[in-house]
Amino acid sequence: MTHDLPQPLSDEDWPEAALALREGFAGKLNVYRVMAHHPALLNAWAPLRKHVVQDSALGLERSEVVILRTAHRFGSAYEWAHHVSRARNLGFPDGRIAALRGSPEGEDGLIARAVDALIDQRRLSPELDAELVAALGREAVFDLIATVGFYSVLGYLLMSYDTPIDDAVAAEMTEAPL
Repeated sequence: MTHDLPQPLSDEDWPEAALALREGFAGKLNVYRVMAHHPALLNAWAPLRKHVVQDSALGLERSEVVILRTAHRFGSAYEWAHHVSRARNLGFPDGRIAALRGSPEGEDGLIARAVDALIDQRRLSPELDAELVAALGREAVFDLIATVGFYSVLGYLLMSYDTPIDDAVAAEMTEAPL
């Protein structure tokens, strides 16, 4: 018995129940074109995505650090490639990005330790929480936890369904590998 994994939906196959999202963020990325196989999930996902991706108390740079570390820890080639591209667009030098696969220093190191704790122990210790609150603020710590959770779910979907990296990002990674 063969089992076909869900592939990114074309515009022609896009479900009517999620049509409003196709012209926005969801139609632009293969991960959401796969999620569109479940329109109710995609519709529910949209408001949380807006908060995590656009309105996080972490800000864009810290969010990228969280996402890159999460992608690395999950082994999600899709998220790693997409967020290397996004981090470069934010002005991250390649050395800073590459350091997130190891033991970065300073604030990036603190954030990486938090991501690692959430993945490995499924919690922040009281000491690490206090260190994070002092450096980032309480709301940013909540958003850090939510971002790891959000990108963990995406990682599960991406890797379960072997979602292909979007063409433009794949070309960028070929032309300018990290």
